[in-house]
Amino acid sequence: MTAPLLFVEGLTKSFGGLVALDQTCLAVQTGEIHALIGPNGAGKTTLIHHISGAMQADAGRVVLDGQDVTQLPLDQRARLGLVRSYQVTSVFPHLSVQDNLALAILATDGGGFRFWRAASSERTRYHQADAMAERIGLADFRMQAAGALSHGAQRQLEVGLVLSAKPKLMLLDEPMAGMGPDESTRMEDLLQSLRSTTTILLVEHDMDAVFRLADTISVLVSGRVVATGNAAQIKNDAMVQRAYLGDA
Repeated sequence: MTAPLLFVEGLTKSFGGLVALDQTCLAVQTGEIHALIGPNGAGKTTLIHHISGAMQADAGRVVLDGQDVTQLPLDQRARLGLVRSYQVTSVFPHLSVQDNLALAILATDGGGFRFWRAASSERTRYHQADAMAERIGLADFRMQAAGALSHGAQRQLEVGLVLSAKPKLMLLDEPMAGMGPDESTRMEDLLQSLRSTTTILLVEHDMDAVFRLADTISVLVSGRVVATGNAAQIKNDAMVQRAYLGDA
């Protein structure tokens, strides 16, 4: 088997007497959708924070595409292709969908807010923004202010912002949280459409969606990965069943 795109080894993090990550190990292969599940308080978001570089572990290492990024901050990891979304939607609400995406593309190209006036006249980036809006299912809303979008559409836009950074690995933290059935279906369809081009590490509580989407599922309990496998293996794993029934 080829080396994983993401390799997490022995990550440990304590907050006082609370052990949030307990020598956590995880491997994500290139091209897969890898779901991270577990009971509330298992440490899923904490692990995503540490993988992304938003937090630093007490011990252990994070390797991206063969490069040890353990000591790198979030922005440097993002430039290497490790890009995340958050549980709380974070878009520029007063800017249009098109402008949100154009800014994300500009930032990826090495620009910044000081170039905003120039960016407004750069047709290539706006063509790219329109193409991304089409890709994420928001072409009909590209001139609408992001803050006026539905919750589900804002989450779609957020996926577009992550994609605009040209990630090697997308970290998606509960992208379907707070969605109704129709919105969840649209998000699931969007993630399915990315399968052939983007590697995804997904934290999600919608187990039906996880079992439909994920090539591989890892189960986190009390800061430690206790099982990894495909949907059928995870469904039939006795330890996983005990963990979700509260016996672990």
